[in-house]
Amino acid sequence: MLYYLFEYLERAYQFPGASLFSYLTFRSAVAIIFSLLVTALLGKRIIAMLQHYQMGESIRDLGLEGQKEKAGTPTMGGLMIIFGTLIPVLLLTKLDNIYIILLIVTTVWMGVIGFADDYLKIKRKDKEGLKGRFKIVGQITLGVIIGATLYFHPGVTIKQKAIDGESFLREEKSIKTTIPLLKNNEFDYGDIIGWAGAGARDYAWLIFIPAVIFIVTAVSNGANLTDGVDGLAAGTASIAVLTLGLFAWVSGNIIFADYLNVMYIPDVSEVVVFVAAFVGALVGFLWYNAFPAQVFMGDTGSLTIGGIIAVLALVVRKELLIPVLCGVFLIENLSVILQVSYFKFTKKRQGAGKRIFKMAPLHHHFQKLGYHESKIVSRFWIIAIMLAIISLVTLKIR
Repeated sequence: MLYYLFEYLERAYQFPGASLFSYLTFRSAVAIIFSLLVTALLGKRIIAMLQHYQMGESIRDLGLEGQKEKAGTPTMGGLMIIFGTLIPVLLLTKLDNIYIILLIVTTVWMGVIGFADDYLKIKRKDKEGLKGRFKIVGQITLGVIIGATLYFHPGVTIKQKAIDGESFLREEKSIKTTIPLLKNNEFDYGDIIGWAGAGARDYAWLIFIPAVIFIVTAVSNGANLTDGVDGLAAGTASIAVLTLGLFAWVSGNIIFADYLNVMYIPDVSEVVVFVAAFVGALVGFLWYNAFPAQVFMGDTGSLTIGGIIAVLALVVRKELLIPVLCGVFLIENLSVILQVSYFKFTKKRQGAGKRIFKMAPLHHHFQKLGYHESKIVSRFWIIAIMLAIISLVTLKIR
């Protein structure tokens, strides 16, 4: 909204300083500062409100050090992240940008699902919260919306290099994405179905939309599993989101896209402002969530974080890089899958279930080994930074 206001003031009255809002870097800097302030100022009020309505976390006794002390800590702190992101985004971005619209829809959609889950767990004393099938239906529906929009919307385009390598061709609709580490690193989802004949590519959405559904569901659940100790999910997510913001800036700048020989995606640079606001909100939330946590994000925050990361990766055509960039989410997911699968397998074969880890997800395994949760979080952050650097290096290693 402020973007349009200052654009009008510049156009109509040449208002001093109004032209600054036309610069992406200025709006991104304002967004990250604004989101930090919003989160910091709203944080205490939201925590006080959650305490007033007795929205405290009920802790199961898992035999972990310091676990009992966390009982009653307010949850649903993800509201801080949502408001801290949306307020600067609504004020500072171009709201007619299709990528910004998709990210706003994702934030609200996943926030509502997570809020319903947290509310049922706390106020209705239902340990399961929102039934798994309803949660999955919500994630699948969002995946359909995102996938269909990216596939059919005329504003979702790319520009590719001409054969001479000196210029970019005109904008074209495409569902191409990027394969890390390969020289000719573009992959078209239509190739999967192209063998069926010339007209088969018209039905590439049958491949693309299910792929989007899988990505949105997997990443949002991965972020949910990672949210288990103070500061872990918010810290690792902010590193991944910042990296995706750099990809968006490069892919949306024709000069850098040309220099790095990457896919140029018109209008995607506006996503950088959203990323700045989101990172600011995550860091602001960490002010209250760092050990010992004054508030937990709950599913309200973790599902929203995962959904946003998935959509960001899809928007900048880097979804195949998710296993590397979101490696912490991946290993947390895998640890649960392996633990459950091995337990069921050994119980069926030997009559008594055995476990690979002392506890899953993986961060609880290290807690059982005696590591303090602050040390676990710090080391997971370091791993997340290393994975982010590897992801950025793939821009040149092809």
